[in-house]
Amino acid sequence: MNIPAHAPLHLLHRVAAGTLATHSRQPEGFPYPSILPFAPDARHRPTILVSRLAEHTRNLEADARAGFLVSHAPDGDVLNGQRLTLLGTFERMEPAPAAVRRYLRYHPDAERYLALGDFSFWVMTLERMRYIGGFGAMGWLDGNELDPLEPLAFDEEEALLAFFDTHPQRPADLELLGVDRYGADLQSGNMRNRYIFETVAKETGFLHAALEDCMTRQMNAS
Repeated sequence: MNIPAHAPLHLLHRVAAGTLATHSRQPEGFPYPSILPFAPDARHRPTILVSRLAEHTRNLEADARAGFLVSHAPDGDVLNGQRLTLLGTFERMEPAPAAVRRYLRYHPDAERYLALGDFSFWVMTLERMRYIGGFGAMGWLDGNELDPLEPLAFDEEEALLAFFDTHPQRPADLELLGVDRYGADLQSGNMRNRYIFETVAKETGFLHAALEDCMTRQMNAS
């Protein structure tokens, strides 16, 4: 196993959609893959918003075990790109308002689905992961190896979002979707980008400096 540090975690923050594989009810036992948007929660676990009428939702209600695949190959070469297969169970959740706001930052169009009333949030509990990052960079990990640190609380993250939004150095077209101890998820137009911190932010105070550095680098790159 030769996996770059935190590579699976960063991959989950780089992409907007993944493939959900549930256990088909009819015909029984077959894998049922479907692609859908997701957002990483504070522990980087895939969170999905699904209709109760969707086949994959009914499959999860019958059998919560599932696989979830994410991949990132911007040049189109999927065999040499990064991909991560997650194995675990999905559980329906009653999200706090802050969790809903976080999901909508990543997927603002989802607000219209919430208005319909039959959509619900589900979050994945990880058992095992298989990461492939190209030739020689692959291996299995336990679910608890994704991130051993305590995640940022919602109020901490929202305070950092406010700091970013009101900072005089923030590029006008740059939006902060989410921030964690390892990096920041950015949106510029239709492009999503993951800014990786040089040092893991074990203390909240470090995050202000890391975000300022992020804004400076983004300004210089534009």
